[in-house]
Amino acid sequence: MKACLTLAVVCGVALLAPAAAHPADNSPPPGFVALFNGKDLTGWKALVGSPPSRAKMSPAQLAKAQAAADKRMREHWKVDCGVLVYDGKNDNLCTAKDYGDFEMYVDWKIGPNGDSGIYLRGSPQVQIWDNKIGSGGLYNNQKNPHDPLKFADKPIGQWNSMHIKMVGEKVWVWLNDELVVDNVTLENYWERDKPIYPVGQIELQHHGSTLWFKNIYLREIPRQ
Repeated sequence: MKACLTLAVVCGVALLAPAAAHPADNSPPPGFVALFNGKDLTGWKALVGSPPSRAKMSPAQLAKAQAAADKRMREHWKVDCGVLVYDGKNDNLCTAKDYGDFEMYVDWKIGPNGDSGIYLRGSPQVQIWDNKIGSGGLYNNQKNPHDPLKFADKPIGQWNSMHIKMVGEKVWVWLNDELVVDNVTLENYWERDKPIYPVGQIELQHHGSTLWFKNIYLREIPRQ
């Protein structure tokens, strides 16, 4: 049986004082809920089409398509030692619930040439990639800023922490505690003549790369 072990390595002859304890992975901070429980895919579903295409389906058509997509998805999205791992061979992973205004945290890791993103309300995307521009930008914007304010990525293969806030059409993104998107409108990629949808699912984007995610926390923000 595969074991998940944390190895403590002591170098030299003297022991250093222990560092301050960190919260356990997949344990949400006060006021937040864990979208990923660290054990299984409860609360998640496979991607079925785009928001406009789903809106055209009858409930029966959507249910049938969802069941088939979920079956395929579980062959490629796995949980390994408290980490959500994707093999790069299926499609986006989506929250079962739709969200309006919210604040979320997510830790992610990619390999060389990795490419992913976080869809907000079912729309692309807060960018994640191995690129000198840096992650965190709103890649699919055309009229509004789409690049991050600065490069804040950790070296490839290390964990990055992302903090996203979305209120109305506006988005803020912090990457590794650096502000990289500041009060920018997220455009509607699917229907360019319309504003972003008021509610929608959150998606971990597939782009043909192996991906790792953990510590996915969300706080819904009540609308005035």
